[in-house]
Amino acid sequence: VLMNDWSARDIQTWEYVPLGPFNDKNFATSISPWIVTMEALEPFRSEMPKQVPTPLPYLQNSKDSLYDIHLEIFLQSSKMKTPQLVSRVNSNNLYWSFQQQLAHHTITGCPMRPGDLCGSGTISGTTPDSRGSFLEITWRGTTPLKLSDGTERKFLADGDKVILAGVCKSDKGHVGFGSCEGVIIPAIDVNSFGKL
Repeated sequence: VLMNDWSARDIQTWEYVPLGPFNDKNFATSISPWIVTMEALEPFRSEMPKQVPTPLPYLQNSKDSLYDIHLEIFLQSSKMKTPQLVSRVNSNNLYWSFQQQLAHHTITGCPMRPGDLCGSGTISGTTPDSRGSFLEITWRGTTPLKLSDGTERKFLADGDKVILAGVCKSDKGHVGFGSCEGVIIPAIDVNSFGKL
């Protein structure tokens, strides 16, 4: 599946040191509707980058442990009729393969069961048009993104829709992931609850 584990980067900046991600990651996760099996991805294996330093023995795996999944990120403001492509990236930019991530997650005894969902983390490429998060796309809000409706975004705003799409395609076939969509809705006014 495709997954967007939304981040409130303004909160993350405050709590990241010394706590690490906490409230900035606990409010929303969107996933795509299609489950794509590892068997379906098998024809789309791709080579991993050289890992330096050499991973520990339990993290070593074959050179073709990544997958050639083409990913696109779209943004649609509430005023736009059609989504605007804001980034293209490929999952073969991951430093750690899915197998390595699972091995590392379970090495200390963490049980995994069928249906458990683990995120790979943000996938970003090496060029500005392949940045994987909005914080990277706008370079921490210092480089506004110009939208087709004439507005700019430094950060996501209420009413914005983010769409992730993914596909594997080659002469070996075509496997789609569907789309993963989510809309930013306004925060609840905590003052409307009265005093605690």
